[in-house]
Amino acid sequence: MRLENKNIVVTGGASGIGQAAARCCTREGARVAVVDLDGAGVERTVREIENAGGNAAGYHADIKEENQVRALFENIGNAFGHIDGLINAAGILEGAFVPVDEFDEFTWDRVIDINLKGSFLVSKYTVPLMEKAGKGVIVLIASGAGVKGGSSSVAYGSSKGGAHGLSLVLAAQLGNRNIRVHGVCPGGIETPLKMRVVQKQADASGRDVSKMAAGLGDPEGVGKILSFLVSDEADYLRGSIFTR
Repeated sequence: MRLENKNIVVTGGASGIGQAAARCCTREGARVAVVDLDGAGVERTVREIENAGGNAAGYHADIKEENQVRALFENIGNAFGHIDGLINAAGILEGAFVPVDEFDEFTWDRVIDINLKGSFLVSKYTVPLMEKAGKGVIVLIASGAGVKGGSSSVAYGSSKGGAHGLSLVLAAQLGNRNIRVHGVCPGGIETPLKMRVVQKQADASGRDVSKMAAGLGDPEGVGKILSFLVSDEADYLRGSIFTR
């Protein structure tokens, strides 16, 4: 129970890595605010956690909209008092396999706004609530895409490279305020986001989608790492974390 008496915010908690992180944090004793644009998905995650004996509350918000993020953290602050950890797993992948000279501006803006601007906004409004606790941990989900290599989407790789860069800037800026910051770069993980890309590849190539997905990792494996990172036991860790 390394997260007992800790308040953790998880964005993107309706599915994938965010949902796994929310489950893992509550199993470690945390009280978790589950945030997502998918309200029905948030309710499912909260219900699953509560049925397993965990403590969670659901919040619906679009993290690319500052007024919604401001209101979100006001509500969380009123309910929780302070925040000990933030895991920002909200993100989208659109425009897969579209060449740069055919890539439309709307898709570019949407992906950058959610993945990068959203990372900035949730970090911005988390910090004051962490200072109430005297310390905190911010974890931004980046990716191997845009950090160690390419991506199927021009916008996705760029946004995740940006989120990783943001984590480096915040780590340096917030260290003297007792807030530890990590960028986490998962590899190929079997999430709904990833499976949509794999399905598109399978449709284009005529290959079996199940065989193409066979080597993907389990979101729960990343969730366990994330729940550890927001714990006091990870206090001596610094910098970026890469997973399978």
